[in-house]
Amino acid sequence: METHARTVGIGLDFGTTNSSLAFAFPGGRRELVRFPTSLGVTESYRSLLYLERIHSERAGASSRSTLKSWTGPAGIERYLEAEEKGRLVQSLKSFLTSRSLRGTEVFGRHVLLEELIANILRDLRQEAERQLEAPVRDIVVGRPVRFVGSEKEEDDGFAEARLERALRIAGFENIQFEYEPIGAACHYESTLTRDELILIGDFGGGTSDFSLLRVGPSVLRRGREARDLLGNEGVGLAGDAFDARIVRNCVSPALGADSMMESVGKLLPVPRWMYFKLERWHHLSLLRSSETLNMLESVRAQALDPAKIEALLTLIRHDLGYQLHQSVQRTKCRLSEASEAPFHFHEEGIEIDEVVTRAAFESWIAEELQSIEDCVDRLLAASGVHPREVSNVFLTGGSSFVPAVRRIFESRFGAERIQTGGEFTSVASGLALRALDRQLQPTEV
Repeated sequence: METHARTVGIGLDFGTTNSSLAFAFPGGRRELVRFPTSLGVTESYRSLLYLERIHSERAGASSRSTLKSWTGPAGIERYLEAEEKGRLVQSLKSFLTSRSLRGTEVFGRHVLLEELIANILRDLRQEAERQLEAPVRDIVVGRPVRFVGSEKEEDDGFAEARLERALRIAGFENIQFEYEPIGAACHYESTLTRDELILIGDFGGGTSDFSLLRVGPSVLRRGREARDLLGNEGVGLAGDAFDARIVRNCVSPALGADSMMESVGKLLPVPRWMYFKLERWHHLSLLRSSETLNMLESVRAQALDPAKIEALLTLIRHDLGYQLHQSVQRTKCRLSEASEAPFHFHEEGIEIDEVVTRAAFESWIAEELQSIEDCVDRLLAASGVHPREVSNVFLTGGSSFVPAVRRIFESRFGAERIQTGGEFTSVASGLALRALDRQLQPTEV
């Protein structure tokens, strides 16, 4: 890759919830791209998009409107400041495997999914250029082993192709993909003084990915070879799936999920599909359509507990997905440190207060935990590796803090072999090293 007068590897971890960018320079120096916020700088960029319709008038002409977008921290701040809310969209990466969702209507305009994602990627690229003081066109981008919603290999190829189109719209030109756990492995490898066989566990917002590979000084000296990678596995669930369980158990009942309505002289349950979408951040903003709002108003008129349906209408009308996400995150994070935690959501007259125990939370996510266990066991079996042969396990990503997740690895490998660090930036750091390595030597895994 030749993007700049000086040699530099650039890695992008475009995550479902958060993204990060890193530079790697010859000699081992790395830098993370820093993003300004009203509270200082952050190295973790929220992967969200906020859109507003901006009206303008010209002399002798009728009023015209344009779409304006803000992403990351600026998008959050603009959304919170706006009196009349626009559209706040989260977890767009989770739609990449969907062949039925090509785009969405935004203020009466059809916008392709790739164009929506490109807004975020463009702002990331431009911030990287400001820090590097040079154009950024070449990039190594992380991708999950299994994208959210993937059922077969073709789905992953379809999702990767859409992500590549979004990257090109955003101004990137020479794009190479690398598995996200391989990026994390390269970050971990940079700290080693001896060779190891490691298992990488990378837990994002939408996917959990695992790789078994040999790393260390001798691998770096001779150059990485295909035989160093023993196997990859992944499952399309992680932090967002855990969040969904908190929403299902703490939020949806307060918004009428278990209530009844009277229709044509019969008692019927209120439609459940609304609450299913409520549990998924990438679907939540899509509920704010005239069809859904009209349907909910009809349900409210027939509901035996109309106040709960009114609360659901309020959440959707005011586009309170971000605030709900923050409440869920606070509870989930506290449960990683304590045996119980409060859940509070107080917005626009909606007041939900619950106490969640860690035991209850772990029972809610038991199915997801089993899927992660099965995925790890499939990787070990397919690779022909016994847990005792693994030198260390490196866990990264936000859900690696969840005690029940850590126990999966402690039970197989022992707590003494669990390593962590750079939970939100290690993948980008390693991808940058991977990009530099590909410039300096063509042999790759």
